[in-house]
Amino acid sequence: MLKKLVLAVAAAGVLSLAGCASVPMANAPAVATAKAFPTPDAGNAGLYIYRDSFAGQALKKDVFVDGKCLGQTSNKVFFYTQVKGDQKHTLSTESEFSPNDLVLYMKAGVNYFVRQAIKMGVFVGGAKLESVDDAAGKAEVAKLGMAAPGQCSK
Repeated sequence: MLKKLVLAVAAAGVLSLAGCASVPMANAPAVATAKAFPTPDAGNAGLYIYRDSFAGQALKKDVFVDGKCLGQTSNKVFFYTQVKGDQKHTLSTESEFSPNDLVLYMKAGVNYFVRQAIKMGVFVGGAKLESVDDAAGKAEVAKLGMAAPGQCSK
């Protein structure tokens, strides 16, 4: 019995490291606009959430902004949205057992970059969110495709 459990856990680990998941992608004009890193509309902050991790390529992970679905990530994709500036926002991603949150105060007129990282889990990979600086965020987003917003699994 223990041998079967160990094999099941090992198989789940291998699957979370291999494969490739796909999500609906944004159209070319939206991608070009987002990759120009525009100044957000008056009173808003820009938010880029991206994923660029080798681990868990077969996994899709939901991302939420203030409890509303932004979309599902897969490897080498990003989302761009605008949120109200000069206030705190809660960014959430699904993980293995419970959501992981990141709370950021976002100033109006500023773009923010958040990286979603996949981490090893017991049964399936988990995810976490981390704020990154402007230069690193722009460099990573420039290499990625843009996912279409609004489709979460839950």
